[in-house]
Amino acid sequence: MDVLTTPQERDKGWYLALMAPNIKGPPYAWLDPSRLYCNQQALQDCVEDLIRPFQNDTIDLVAGIDAMGFVLGAAIALHLGKGFLTLRKEGHLCVATRSTAYSDYTGRQKMLEMRDDVVRAGLRVLVVDQWVETGGTMKAAVTLIEREGGTVAGIAAICIEDTAGGRQIKEKYKCSTCVPEFLQPQFNNKYLESFKTFGTQCNKPK
Repeated sequence: MDVLTTPQERDKGWYLALMAPNIKGPPYAWLDPSRLYCNQQALQDCVEDLIRPFQNDTIDLVAGIDAMGFVLGAAIALHLGKGFLTLRKEGHLCVATRSTAYSDYTGRQKMLEMRDDVVRAGLRVLVVDQWVETGGTMKAAVTLIEREGGTVAGIAAICIEDTAGGRQIKEKYKCSTCVPEFLQPQFNNKYLESFKTFGTQCNKPK
């Protein structure tokens, strides 16, 4: 699908077909969701789909995870009329922070940091990331917020894969994704039928 083309009929998750496959192999992720952000209608529909389950919930603040969670998180915060908190990888904040260790989807050990002057007891925070694969990064974000007494009002991501970590997150928190149930198996298998339209060799993870 041409990245700037918007179909007349827009079913839930139509924009997922805009996402590009990995053609470079490891250590890159198996697809590039950011291509859909180039289409204004796709980005708008994506944000609205993620927000829908929380429309009647109390949300005081939106937090986005470094780095791609900043795109959706900031858009969601603007849509809800709320502030936006960045959860940064280690070494990027020049103020007092709280930090926690985590293992990302590649298995690499990292640190996630949050400024210490925003989250407080009772603050209800919607946590946003582009993707949840193993769940390590999202769990770190949740830990930072809950340690300061904040409440995780929900978790929003384009996809939460059906991994042990992904299931744990969905069991414990209210979650919102863009993936219709019938497409979830393709995401769990890390290969979308829509990749065939790209006419390039995809590097499907083994």
